[in-house]
Amino acid sequence: MSDVPAELKYLSSHEWVLVEGNTATIGVTDHAQELLGDLVYVELPEQGSAVAAGDSVGVIESVKAASDTFAPVSGEVIEVNEELEGSPERINHDPYGDGWMYKVAMEDLEEIEDLLDAGAYSETIADEE
Repeated sequence: MSDVPAELKYLSSHEWVLVEGNTATIGVTDHAQELLGDLVYVELPEQGSAVAAGDSVGVIESVKAASDTFAPVSGEVIEVNEELEGSPERINHDPYGDGWMYKVAMEDLEEIEDLLDAGAYSETIADEE
């Protein structure tokens, strides 16, 4: 069973969000990296770019497949994890730690209410298995 930390929020498309004030740190879930297998490439949004909740903002590729990543919240990308460019496997090893992808200064904190909690996300991935 995949790791689903209770303090995070989730999208059904397998992104996670850690909310600290109005900053959202975003990555892909343990379940997503398990499905994809060994990651070989990560495309991240550009720092300073605006993202809207639900928009495709990047791509992660493994030896098996490529998958779009989606913004769970709207706002400005204030930081990207540049370590992933040379080491996409960080997501495989530590999806909720060193494998974070980017941070967004959120425009609308109420968007967090639309995301899944750990229980709802666990049900989503159980339905897929």
